[in-house]
Amino acid sequence: MTHATEPHPQPMGARRFGRVNWLGLVTLAGRENRRFLAVWTQTLLAPLVTAALFMVIFTIAIGPHRGAVMGVDFTTFIAPGILMMTVIQNAFANTSSSVVISKVQGNIVDTLMPPLSGGELLVGYLAGGVGRGVLVALAIAFGLWLVLGIVPAHPLWVAAFVVVGATLLSALGLVAGIYANKFDQMAAITNFIVTPLAFLSGTFYSVEALPPVLYAITHVNPVFYLIDGVRYGMIGVSDSAPLAGLAISFATTLAICLLAWTMLARGWRLKV
Repeated sequence: MTHATEPHPQPMGARRFGRVNWLGLVTLAGRENRRFLAVWTQTLLAPLVTAALFMVIFTIAIGPHRGAVMGVDFTTFIAPGILMMTVIQNAFANTSSSVVISKVQGNIVDTLMPPLSGGELLVGYLAGGVGRGVLVALAIAFGLWLVLGIVPAHPLWVAAFVVVGATLLSALGLVAGIYANKFDQMAAITNFIVTPLAFLSGTFYSVEALPPVLYAITHVNPVFYLIDGVRYGMIGVSDSAPLAGLAISFATTLAICLLAWTMLARGWRLKV
């Protein structure tokens, strides 16, 4: 008499080759978006106020019609740069804070235990950072239209650079969050790496006015191409070719995403 053999249970987390855990991926992405939407006054409203203060301060200090740059008045010139700078700062903050808070509170295990691959974890976290960055960009763009009457000259270029920029800084925030084990380490990365990259990238000036050494250094900064690309999309002027800038930004994004994926897949500094 033959007995039917029961199939061996698969270990937790096992999946068929090529199959994506869509339920887990959508759940993680939804959690990351709900996390910043729950405190929208801090994550969405505060960046808008900061961007408005930058505009007001520089307009008062220099004047809207003094010191025209690249054929446009100074206020119009800095507006796209402030938009992109705010986007990348918020995209970075979203992923980095999510990981660091989970590590400090000890609940990172709740994210690592479900059957999610490194790629699924990466996409889930990036969804939150990109979502926050895009919402901030839309809100600031609406404010620029309402107050200054700026209508994007090339909307598709703006959309492309905002999405790529938010993805790049979200991935960089993920790398920083995985590396940092304490809030002061995260603050050091923000203050000494992200902030200088954002401010020294042509946000408030044209790089053509820089001396040769600083001009060369600026062109190594990937954030420069993001800000310059959004400026081209918003007002139609730029310091570099937008297509080349988009290609460089996309390549940099792929490299940082690959690094973040490797860290997540190996559980580096995540698994105790």
